[in-house]
Amino acid sequence: MSVLTPREIVEELDKYIIGQDEAKKKVAIALRNRWRRQQLPEELRDEVAPKNIIMIGPTGVGKTEIARRLSRLADAPFVKVEASKFTEVGYVGRDCESMIRELVEVSVNLVRKEMMKELGDQAKVEAETRLLDLLLPPQPKQPPQVFRPNDPTAGDEAPAMAQTDAAEAHTRKILLQKLRAGELDQREVEVEVRETGATSMMQVFSNTGMEEMGVNIQEMFGRFMPQRTKRRKVSVAEARLILEQEALQDLIDMDAVVGRAIERAANSGIVFLDEIDKIAGRGGGPGTGPDISREGVQRDILPIVEGSTVTTKYGAIRTDHILFIAAGAFHMSKISDLIPELQGRFPIRVELDSLGAQEFVRILREPKNSLIKQYQGMLVTEGVVVEFDDEAIEKIAEICQRVNEDAENIGARRLHTIMEYLLEDLSFEAPGRKGATVRIDAAEVEKRLADIIEDRDLSRYIL
Repeated sequence: MSVLTPREIVEELDKYIIGQDEAKKKVAIALRNRWRRQQLPEELRDEVAPKNIIMIGPTGVGKTEIARRLSRLADAPFVKVEASKFTEVGYVGRDCESMIRELVEVSVNLVRKEMMKELGDQAKVEAETRLLDLLLPPQPKQPPQVFRPNDPTAGDEAPAMAQTDAAEAHTRKILLQKLRAGELDQREVEVEVRETGATSMMQVFSNTGMEEMGVNIQEMFGRFMPQRTKRRKVSVAEARLILEQEALQDLIDMDAVVGRAIERAANSGIVFLDEIDKIAGRGGGPGTGPDISREGVQRDILPIVEGSTVTTKYGAIRTDHILFIAAGAFHMSKISDLIPELQGRFPIRVELDSLGAQEFVRILREPKNSLIKQYQGMLVTEGVVVEFDDEAIEKIAEICQRVNEDAENIGARRLHTIMEYLLEDLSFEAPGRKGATVRIDAAEVEKRLADIIEDRDLSRYIL
């Protein structure tokens, strides 16, 4: 579980997301509360329910980016799902419980990676032992000879003590030193590799909404069919990787992994429900029946958020203490269009601010992964250095705000379109301009984008 304080979480999010301080603060508190609950006495721990959050704001203001960055900060199972992909039970499409199955799958992979790290040294030793056996096959053990003085065929002297064991141990020690030093990496050895994916044809049964059926049939046939092996000639370096992976698979106790993973998903799991506004009702009249992709999905999501038991291929999991963070633009609908029971399960609501020219300037300059740094890095691979004047950055931000006001407001996503169009010719000609330094100023930005901005019809299609 993450041990970052709320302030530290906000500081980490600030490196990639500009503004939206209120949303960052609420998300940081919710994440820290996961750790706080784990420190409570057991009788109180079960009584503390997660305070689910719903983020409201137009597209392109950072809702999904907060989720992406949160998933990397949280040392916990995290899954992001699109609410619009679900359909009501009984109809073709993904059922709502699949988000919990996906969460458990993520948790299993997370715990498996942790155990692989714990057992890495032991697996390395086993792999080295097997490699030494390939490089220097052990001598077959001779049956012990019994000296019988009265037997005429046994000779009249006891057999000399063989010194091969000591010599072999010395040779293996020298080989091991060379192996660890990498001196034998280029030598070829023949290694026996386990075949995988023998039952991949069974995936034909796995259709949308039938993920578990496809996986279970595949595993069932995998148990019935004996695992086959094949011999491959590979370098020592490659053989070491293969043997380490096989040793890890043998060392990992999957029962322990599954038990720990289900416990972690149930107590520390986070589900990010994006596009929740797409399943909100549109305020239909009295004659309007429930929509299988809206009200029906809300009714199916409700018991999962409230707390229910979901069956997965790894076992049953309770959802009482899973944290749900929902997000939506709510352009065509509002939160009150959600069914009241679901509204009540998201007690914390935060509205994200729209972005203007000042925020766009900061977005272009400050984040560790800013667009300008990305384009500069991409063109450096061609030997072209691109520099942006401060006035040019301000002009790009100003144009972005103007186009958002005149056309559809898509927030910071508009910057991607503008930057791509601004640097289109340079990206095309870059391979032939190796060693050049290109300076982008406000005049160049105006020249490249002026015609499109003036023609509103054209800007709707291009920018």
